[in-house]
Amino acid sequence: MGATLPKQGTEWSKLKTEMETRGSHDVKWREGKTAVYVFNAGPDVAEVQKEAYTMFMSENGLGPMAFPSLKQMEEEVVQMGLGLLHGPEGAAGNITSGGTDSITMAVKTARDFARAERGVQGQCNIVAPWSAHPAFDKAAKMMEIEIRRVPCTDLLADVAAMEDAVDGNTIMIVGSAPCFPFGLIDPIEKLGALAEKKKLWLHVDACVGGYIAPFVRMNGGDVPPFDFEVPDVMSMSADLHKYGYCAKGASTVLFRSEELRSHMIFDCADWPGGRMVTPTLAGTRPGGAIAAAWAVMNFLGEEGYRAKHRQVTNAREAVEAGVARLGFRVLGRPQLGIVSFTHDEVDPFAVWGKLFERGWFTSLTTEPKGLHLMLSPFHESVTGTYLSDLEWALGEVKAGNEGKKREARYS
Repeated sequence: MGATLPKQGTEWSKLKTEMETRGSHDVKWREGKTAVYVFNAGPDVAEVQKEAYTMFMSENGLGPMAFPSLKQMEEEVVQMGLGLLHGPEGAAGNITSGGTDSITMAVKTARDFARAERGVQGQCNIVAPWSAHPAFDKAAKMMEIEIRRVPCTDLLADVAAMEDAVDGNTIMIVGSAPCFPFGLIDPIEKLGALAEKKKLWLHVDACVGGYIAPFVRMNGGDVPPFDFEVPDVMSMSADLHKYGYCAKGASTVLFRSEELRSHMIFDCADWPGGRMVTPTLAGTRPGGAIAAAWAVMNFLGEEGYRAKHRQVTNAREAVEAGVARLGFRVLGRPQLGIVSFTHDEVDPFAVWGKLFERGWFTSLTTEPKGLHLMLSPFHESVTGTYLSDLEWALGEVKAGNEGKKREARYS
């Protein structure tokens, strides 16, 4: 039998000790030992996250009349995001609980727009590159939409192949900036040209890149047009709790115009509790996440973000150079904070297993098999340690000392 509710409560001091004990078995992310799930921007940002979150922990974004402070903070966060991503006059958006929420709401909006404005009936479909995030599949399953995944060319969206896959019931085409598996930015301008030609809704999934790419560009990085700068981008998803360094869970779903965003809104008055209007999937919306996002963005500002992201790209460049010296091959030409690399002579999964023995928890790619890092500012200080352990792990695998194989699982 599983756990049951205790008949009597337990003192917080005892519970806290038990929680600390349980947490002691988790990956040591504060030491930089993970390159997935956690974005470690340093203790200064962590303090702002925690204090701002707890200040508004009990408030609820569902009630803007009761909590106008949250409404104002959300509006300002969205406007800051739109300013970074070339949102035109009249662009609009909302804070959501995360990237999957943002993508789901963008799909719902595109579907309702297609039905109302284009007269699309029957089975709708989405056309996406093979590298697009599974959140599109999740949204499609929930809404009974067909998803058509198209093989990539050189790990990027194949625009010609995607054009062949669209038809009159296509409600959305997708590009990533960047895709999660390889950290590569799809050819968004070419996808925009396709969207214009076929009168399609183009969504750019910048959950990973939305709050790093603008600053990498400011720092001199070669980042191609990927956002509302491309005229036919209708919507974007961009996660605040990734490279925006805000508290979980916070993302933004952004639209070229308020008219487009209006198709996202849920409005129900047909029940005895009065009219309910919600912009996103959630009803209750944690005030802490909204407040922390506002606080972190204002705390860092443009200069702060540029400095943090310079640390990220420095770490990535150091990793790229280091893994190349060890005989690994970087997949594509990453420009932001993700780098994936493979090896033509050894099994990267076996290398991952040996790194796990030294406390590292990172991601993998399956086709091609490779190691995957999503780097944070803190990683700049531990790249030497990682590369040293990677060299050891590679040597162990080459010597046949793989040990027990482990299966990595991600959610």
